[in-house]
Amino acid sequence: MLYPELDTPCVVIDEAKVDANIEAFQRYCDLHGIQVRPHIKTHKLPYLAQKQLDVGAKGITCQKIGEAKVFADAGFDDILISYNIVGAAKLERLRALAARVRSPAVVADSAAVLDGLSAAFADSGLSLDVLVECDTGAGRCGVQSPEQAAELAARVQQLPGLRLRGLMTYPAAYNEARVQQWFSEATALCEARGIELEVFSSGGTPSMWHAHEAPVVNEYRIGTYVYQDRSQVAAGACGEDDCALAVLTTVISVPAPGRVIVDAGSKALTSDLLGQDGYGQVVGYPAARVRSLSEEHGILDFGACASLPVVGDRLLIVPNHACPVSNLFDEVHFCRDGKLSHSRQVDARGKVR
Repeated sequence: MLYPELDTPCVVIDEAKVDANIEAFQRYCDLHGIQVRPHIKTHKLPYLAQKQLDVGAKGITCQKIGEAKVFADAGFDDILISYNIVGAAKLERLRALAARVRSPAVVADSAAVLDGLSAAFADSGLSLDVLVECDTGAGRCGVQSPEQAAELAARVQQLPGLRLRGLMTYPAAYNEARVQQWFSEATALCEARGIELEVFSSGGTPSMWHAHEAPVVNEYRIGTYVYQDRSQVAAGACGEDDCALAVLTTVISVPAPGRVIVDAGSKALTSDLLGQDGYGQVVGYPAARVRSLSEEHGILDFGACASLPVVGDRLLIVPNHACPVSNLFDEVHFCRDGKLSHSRQVDARGKVR
C-alpha cells in the first residue's frame, strides 16, 4: 500500500524532484545572467522558499499582503507583491509590512493605484519600491502601451514615498519576442525623459526555458516550476518524471466496469482544466482518465486500461495545476525514495487578502 501511515486524500511531495527542479532553473538563470525571484503562491511554504534562496534566488514574490506577512514573520526581507494594492485597509497593512521588511516592493498599472500608495507612504518615513506593470499580451493587468509605461514611470518619480524600480510583466507563454520589443520601446521612452530603470521583471513557468530569448529581462518570477504539474508537461516545460506533487487518494468504489471512484474530488484536486482532458493524470495508469469531480468524489475512467484497481487501493494523481492544490490542504507530506520523511503545515494557505 502506498504510504499506509497517511490518511487520504492528501498531498505527497517528492522532495528530491523539488530540489532538482529548483536547482535546474537556478543554473539556467545563472548561465544567462537572470535573477530568480520565485513566486511562493505555488507552495506557500517558508521551508521551500528558503531552499530557493539557498541556491541563489534574489528574493521572493507574493501575490497578496497576507502571504507576504507570513513570509516576513518567517524572516524573509526582500519581498515583491506583484498585485495592485487598492483600499485603505490594505494600504495600512502594506505600510505595516514595509516597516518590517528590508526591501519591500509592489506593482502598479494606473495613476489611481500610485496615488493611493503615495498617500499611504508619503509621511511614513518609509520608501516603497514600485514596478510599473505592463500588459505585453496576456490580457490581464498592466498598462497597454510603452508610452503609458513611460508616463506612469514618470509619475512614480514625482510622488513622495515611492521609488521607481523598473518594469514588470506577466506575459503570454512563449511570447519572449514581444516582451523584448515592449520593454525595449518603454526603456527608450523612459531614457528620453531621463528616467533610469533597474529591473525588467518577467515570469511564467510554461516558457521558463526560453527566458533568455528576451535578453532585456534581468529578473524572472516563477512559481509552478518548484512542483511542476500536468499542464506544464503539456506546455513543454518539463517531463512527467519532473512532477513532484501528487494527490494520494483511495479507491472507495468500483460500481461498474471501468468506472473507479476515489475520495479526491474538487476539494482535493483543482477543477482547473487548463486545456487538459480531465482533471489530472493517474500515476502508473497512462490510459486512465480523471473524467469528472464532485466535491468529495473523483470519477475515473479506466475503460482503456488493461488492469483495474480494487476498493481500498491507493492511487497518486498529478493535478492539472499544482498551485490551487496547495491551497486546498492544511499540510503536505514530503517523501524521499518512496518513504515519508516529514510533514509541514501550509503556512500561507488561505491568505487571499
